[in-house]
Amino acid sequence: MTSMTNIVNISDVTEKIYGKYPEKVLQFGEGNFLRAFADWMIDMANEGGVFDGSIVICQPIASGMCDTINAQNGIYTLVMRGQENGRAQERIRKITSVSRCINIYENYEKFLELAGNPEIRVLLSNTTEAGISYHAGDTVSDRPPHSYPAKLCAFLSKRYRTLGDSTDSELLVLPVELIDDNGGELSRILTLYATEWALGDDFLDWMRRRIHIASTLVDRIVTGYPKDETELFQRKLGYQDDLLVTGELFNLWVIEGDSAWAGFLPIHETDANVIWTDDVTPYKKRKVRILNGAHTSIALAGWLAGYSTVLEVMGDNDFRDYLDALLNVEIIPTLDLPKKELDEYAASVLARFSNTFLQHRLLDISLNSCSKYAARCLPSLIEFYEQRGFLPRRLVFALAALLVFYHGRLIEGHYIGTRSDGEAYEIADDAAIIAFFSNVWINEDIDTAVVEALANADLWAGNDLSLVPGLSAMCADYVRIMMKNGVKAALISAGGLA
Repeated sequence: MTSMTNIVNISDVTEKIYGKYPEKVLQFGEGNFLRAFADWMIDMANEGGVFDGSIVICQPIASGMCDTINAQNGIYTLVMRGQENGRAQERIRKITSVSRCINIYENYEKFLELAGNPEIRVLLSNTTEAGISYHAGDTVSDRPPHSYPAKLCAFLSKRYRTLGDSTDSELLVLPVELIDDNGGELSRILTLYATEWALGDDFLDWMRRRIHIASTLVDRIVTGYPKDETELFQRKLGYQDDLLVTGELFNLWVIEGDSAWAGFLPIHETDANVIWTDDVTPYKKRKVRILNGAHTSIALAGWLAGYSTVLEVMGDNDFRDYLDALLNVEIIPTLDLPKKELDEYAASVLARFSNTFLQHRLLDISLNSCSKYAARCLPSLIEFYEQRGFLPRRLVFALAALLVFYHGRLIEGHYIGTRSDGEAYEIADDAAIIAFFSNVWINEDIDTAVVEALANADLWAGNDLSLVPGLSAMCADYVRIMMKNGVKAALISAGGLA
């Protein structure tokens, strides 16, 4: 057994095999998901001899993990665990394909230098559902621009000016943000910036021909750093890894686009589950509505009920019954796909949520919950209402839990909520959203707060939810019960949710 006093850093005991390869992938986002998903696939492609390229990561926001990544020389451990053929499986892999990380806010010029590198052929991004958005006032001369699409447009402008209209300038762009038609929306906003910045018709024509932006769907539950198992893994591995990331065995990446571009990132030639298709829509709709919708629907309510992980929530029969009914009564009927296929996928989701290896923390899932609810749950709510003429009370309950979760107060620049057991938690979202909710809840008037929150179309993908008949009243009733008697009381008694 390794002595805890003699633990060394992973970078001191690991050869950086693939991180020495030419930088061929530029990655926006240094978070857990891309490192446990795309970077793992690239690492396998390097091992299989089909890629021979490394990943340079860009930290797209002011604060993040860039310093930690560089301190570990880009090396980290991925632990994948789950059930396979009826047996528990654990697979551990050191990822060595990351060359370095650049903090755009500290080294913007280094970021722009990458635009002139013809070996960079792939650009990945995961900037949360809120990341692919337009921000008025961004300019090509900003250092850096505010929004991710503006940063990317500035990068492409530099690439065009440096490499010209040549095959060397071609780039495959793969966004994995969980919004409908993520590639199409990113392309639309890039065109908007290029037009606004007067980059010219030649640039727009080059971007259409040389930059292939594909819509994608990704599917893997990534639970991040195992805080509760730190000592266990240090003893097992014999080293310290501050970037260690855990996730499930299941993986799926569906890419909608011309498969002629697949050679830029030949991860489909590995054991990873990668599909190139003409239409990602059926895969995306099923996954976002069922898996992500279920995650979002239980995360905040589960936290407010006193639980810390998805697994703990799944051990509560009331929550499990709620989730089963949510999927089968309110979400699946809104999907225009074969019912057998939907039922099988929903059953697999419940099994994946119950994976005893995964400690998926509810507070991690809570990040940017407004945009997540808008993308994952709201379409099911609206379509259910349009089809049936009455509200889906379980989806409304999840919305009410979100409003209760966002009930907090500003303390030294942090927006802090307190659940019924007295435990405080930080509510993490965009600054404008935090400011909005801190103002909405300032008078503690539930009916007014609910109406104001639902009427803010910026929170709900352009929808003024206060106009949906009966929604504000039902939502306020659930909020009132949660605040007075707790989430479980609302789950069991309010409208017969169980």
